[in-house]
Amino acid sequence: MFKYVVLFASVVMLVSSETYSTENDDIDIEGVVNDVNNLKAFINCFNDKGECNEAAADFKNDLGEAFETACLKCTEAQKHIFKRFLDEAKVKLPEEYAYFLQKYDSEGKYIEPLKNAIASF
Repeated sequence: MFKYVVLFASVVMLVSSETYSTENDDIDIEGVVNDVNNLKAFINCFNDKGECNEAAADFKNDLGEAFETACLKCTEAQKHIFKRFLDEAKVKLPEEYAYFLQKYDSEGKYIEPLKNAIASF
C-alpha cells in the first residue's frame, strides 16, 4: 500500500510541475501589442478568423486549458504575455476581445480567476 501512495504522490507532483512549451516565451509581446495590425493578427488567429503564425498557433493550442485552470501550467513569461495581450486587446480591439472572451469563456466563469492569477505579471 505504501508503494502506491508514494507512486501517486510522485505522479501528482510531476503533473503539477508541468508547464506549457517555453518555445515562445521570448516573444516580443510589446512589439505585438503596440502594433495594432500584429495584435489583430494574433486575436484573429485565436478567434478562428485568420491565419496563425507559428507563435500564435502555439499559444492558441493552450488557450482553452489556460482559461479553465487560471494559467496553472503557464510559465512566468507566459503569464506576462497573457496579461499584456488581454490588457491591450481589451482596449484596442474591443469587439474582437469580446468575441475572444465568448469563445474561451462563454459563461464568464474563468476570466476573473485568470486575471487574478496573472495580475502581478
